[in-house]
Amino acid sequence: MDKKLNALARHLDAELDWLAAVLQRRLNSYFGNPPANPPLPGEMKPPALPEGASTFSTFVTAHKLNAAQRLVLALALAPVLRPQLLDALWARNEATQRGFSEFGGVHGGGQFVPTGETACFLLAGDELAGRLQAIALLGGESFAAGEVLQSLVPPEGDTLLAAALRPAAPVLALFGADAGAEGAALPVQRVSTGLGWKDLVLPQPILDQLEEIRDWLTHCHTLLHTWGMLSRLRPGYTCLFYGPPGTGKTLSACLLGKLCQREVHRIDLSMVVSKYIGETEKNLARVFDIAERRGWILFFDEADALFGQRTRVDSAHDRYANQEVSYLLQRIEDFSGVVILSSNLRANIDEAFLRRFQAVIVFPMPQAPERLRLWTEALPAPLKADREMDFAALAERYDVSGGTIMNVIRYAALRSLVRGDRKLRAEDVDDGLRRELQKEGRGF
Repeated sequence: MDKKLNALARHLDAELDWLAAVLQRRLNSYFGNPPANPPLPGEMKPPALPEGASTFSTFVTAHKLNAAQRLVLALALAPVLRPQLLDALWARNEATQRGFSEFGGVHGGGQFVPTGETACFLLAGDELAGRLQAIALLGGESFAAGEVLQSLVPPEGDTLLAAALRPAAPVLALFGADAGAEGAALPVQRVSTGLGWKDLVLPQPILDQLEEIRDWLTHCHTLLHTWGMLSRLRPGYTCLFYGPPGTGKTLSACLLGKLCQREVHRIDLSMVVSKYIGETEKNLARVFDIAERRGWILFFDEADALFGQRTRVDSAHDRYANQEVSYLLQRIEDFSGVVILSSNLRANIDEAFLRRFQAVIVFPMPQAPERLRLWTEALPAPLKADREMDFAALAERYDVSGGTIMNVIRYAALRSLVRGDRKLRAEDVDDGLRRELQKEGRGF
């Protein structure tokens, strides 16, 4: 077994053993059959988790989970990792001929799935003061709103304590489990690149503007807090990247994150509008809350979907669309991190919105010298161009983007692999370029 996986399994096993011991103590105490001098469940110390010894211990340390929070997390993990652990909670109340209300729980594929009520029983038994503390813990923003537990959503008409306890996507990701509906509910995808800053082929003035964003990411804390500018400046930084497809907008966002050791998460606004109409504010609120805590850079793709010319109010749907825009603008202005919006055309973005941005950066189509560099640097090392291949002529003749050039090289490289000759042939490049230009409605 992999060492990291082995360490993770040891720590999760210890956590579940601790949960089992606390649960047994609570049940013994509740049914009036306690062992000699038993400690209260809240006094049973959790197992030691040396910082950095496993992905789980790192997660617990990073989120500063106390003993009660760890116990509730272990409770939520039990149906996934050790479902038989909670079987004792199926006990039947002879007085009512049904399950014990105080144990909570719902059926989930034949398993006992704990609820907020289960957590209250485990932490407090029938002690009211302890129950109130448990309710406050479950209502904690960072703990039960997508970071550690999935957002608690009770059945319609029920209280928060009727909601099932399920581990959040970041917890499930520790051991490669499917994030499930929680992950799917967010219109967010992490984007990254294997390239470096030197691979970015853009005019120097554009590179200078990108470096200003990098400088902000590096020094914003000092500027705002140490130098006392927080009362005079907005806490975050918002910019627009606009230009034709394939000119480096997404790559630039990824490289800024890579250089500053920040995760970049892309939000497809067209998906938000079409799929989450009626729930847009709720989903975006969760995105911003999580992004703020984790220091993400938010990259809004297809920004035209919400930031285009404002809709004439002809219907309730139009009023709601404008309400979404206002809400999103307010969240962006309040966000303490970096927000990058991407669009193909500057004219697609309402001028009133543009005035709120700290930077507007155009990504132009590359000129001939830049295209030549893109052609030559796109070649994989094992691939050698044949004698008929004239990149300088291609760069001079065809006004194409870096994205288009990469598509052509991909096509030609695959043809070479099929032949097994490791040669980049001019006819393959011509065929690939012809296909790309046809996609754009242009002639070869």
